[in-house]
Amino acid sequence: MGIYEQLPPEAVKIVLVLFLSFLIGLEREEHKGAAGNYAFGGVRTFPLIGLIGYSMALISGTQLVPLTLGLLAVAGFLLVSYWHKLTQTATAGATTEISGLATFLVGALVCYGHFWIATTLSVASLLLLDLKTALENLAARIAAREILTFAKFLFLSAVVLPVLPNQAFGPFQINPFKTWLVVVAISAISYASYVLQKLTKGQGGIVVAALLGGAYSSTVTTVVLARQSKTANQPHLFSGCILMASGVMYVRLIILLALFNRQLMAALWLPFMVLACVAVGFGWLWTRRSDKGAQALTSELGPKNPLELTTAFLFALLFLVMLVATQLAVKYLGNGGVDTLAAIMGVSDVDPFIMGLTQAAGTLTPVKVAAGAILIAAASNNVVKGIYAYSLSDRKTGVLSLTFLLSLAGAGLVPLVWLVW
Repeated sequence: MGIYEQLPPEAVKIVLVLFLSFLIGLEREEHKGAAGNYAFGGVRTFPLIGLIGYSMALISGTQLVPLTLGLLAVAGFLLVSYWHKLTQTATAGATTEISGLATFLVGALVCYGHFWIATTLSVASLLLLDLKTALENLAARIAAREILTFAKFLFLSAVVLPVLPNQAFGPFQINPFKTWLVVVAISAISYASYVLQKLTKGQGGIVVAALLGGAYSSTVTTVVLARQSKTANQPHLFSGCILMASGVMYVRLIILLALFNRQLMAALWLPFMVLACVAVGFGWLWTRRSDKGAQALTSELGPKNPLELTTAFLFALLFLVMLVATQLAVKYLGNGGVDTLAAIMGVSDVDPFIMGLTQAAGTLTPVKVAAGAILIAAASNNVVKGIYAYSLSDRKTGVLSLTFLLSLAGAGLVPLVWLVW
């Protein structure tokens, strides 16, 4: 029989309380030594607070009133300590006093048998206390608008999504939950690209910015690069980056198909991966070619906020429109109608159309037909991006970009041969 089994259960709890509260007190003791002025508590005070919390919880049992009174009593002493601190300096923080309240709760949680929660609370407190400088520096580097952007993402994913019904409605079998899940997935990929662009800004150069921009929107990236190329006189660099951004688009599509329709992903992942590797690989090699008379780049491809709520709701509306249009095309125009719609949708954002196909493939639309339509839409989008690049960039960059993207579009239609057979 081990020592743990021989000890009374309450003895084990007391030892755990002492251990966890001592760790918090030890960190505060180091802080007190470095502060040079008055600071509350240390390696003795915090274990005592933990024991008080444990004792009050033990006495209270299932009654919360005595435990609450004990917490208020400890909070009163901590308030007096904070008031005394303010008399010495007007910029005093309340971190130590708040950690004292957390230590009281650690003792209470251990008494009630919530060991994992008590340990997690203690470890989290230690990290927050010890990483003060790093966290403050991080907060100084993060702009207020970035916090708002993250809050928008949480609103889309954690607030709106859970309250939507997960069932189909109407003759077109529209599922609100799945519709918004598509919006969240698109937003998550775009937001991840946005964050990476912010983190690598000024470090990775135009190539990295183009790759990350392609994960957000290859069309937007193509337009921005084409405009920037006019003054740079670096046609190899910009045409290669434009091709790389379109290559990343295929990786983005693989991820979306894997999330929403495994049958389509199984049919398209190999050709999409080959297209992505060829476009990114050749594009990167092309950017390594030197350009005579190249001008220094004055700015990089700046990331734009992908989480405007208006954009999210508009995408949801477009998704529903494409879902209905696809079903009507299948019903009244047959497979040819779906292919025609795919070619037309390549002129704009292909995501709503492709996501609509993920919901229809295997039920209303045969998987091979849906896969073929996705190939056509992606190829059509590459053609349109080539036209954008030709129109907006300098002549040499435009010709190279148009040639590359037309070639990529043609290569993207080759898998149709296997789908037909």
